[in-house]
Amino acid sequence: MASVDDLDSLSSKELHDRAMSVARHHLDVAFIWNLLTILPAAETVAGNPGAAELDVTGDPSLFNAPLGLLTDLLNSDKGKLADALRPYYIEYLRAHADHSHEGAGPASGS
Repeated sequence: MASVDDLDSLSSKELHDRAMSVARHHLDVAFIWNLLTILPAAETVAGNPGAAELDVTGDPSLFNAPLGLLTDLLNSDKGKLADALRPYYIEYLRAHADHSHEGAGPASGS
């Protein structure tokens, strides 16, 4: 993993992938939950206030509020949304700098 000082130089996708890797290794559901709670604000920062509103309210006629939020979660490594989430990824990686397990899978035994 890049040193804590080098995190700012990584792309938003790299930050996302590294943070997800650490969270996955530690089964850190709180990381995902917190990400879900900040996604609407990140959508607004990314210039998509309509998407942010749909994340929160959904389209009542379609009962789809959770689907919009899950779609954002799946796209949280792309474009302006990933850029808006950079501070969250960097903060998480700095907090877990001693716990990097990049590339480690559940069966790796580390």
